Amino acid sequence: MGILAWIVLGAIAGFIANLIMGGGEGLIMMIILGIVGAVVGGFIAGTVLGVADITGLNLSSLVVAVFGAVVVIFVARFFQSRGASKSV
Repeated sequence: MGILAWIVLGAIAGFIANLIMGGGEGLIMMIILGIVGAVVGGFIAGTVLGVADITGLNLSSLVVAVFGAVVVIFVARFFQSRGASKSV
């Protein structure tokens, strides 16, 4: 999959994950979270679950990328909240 397809898939996945998780990230952060989420989701789905993989711009790849982006957002917010509570 080409870099432009990763950016488009990442933007869509990041936007949908941002709607699901309810966040105020900007456009660039949504794209980055979506791309990282696509990688994480592809690893989880392909290696751990053996279900699907990121194969292009299709529905199954989008679902895997959104799942990964939600996981990435959840983990990032978890560590941000732990860091904020310790800084007192």
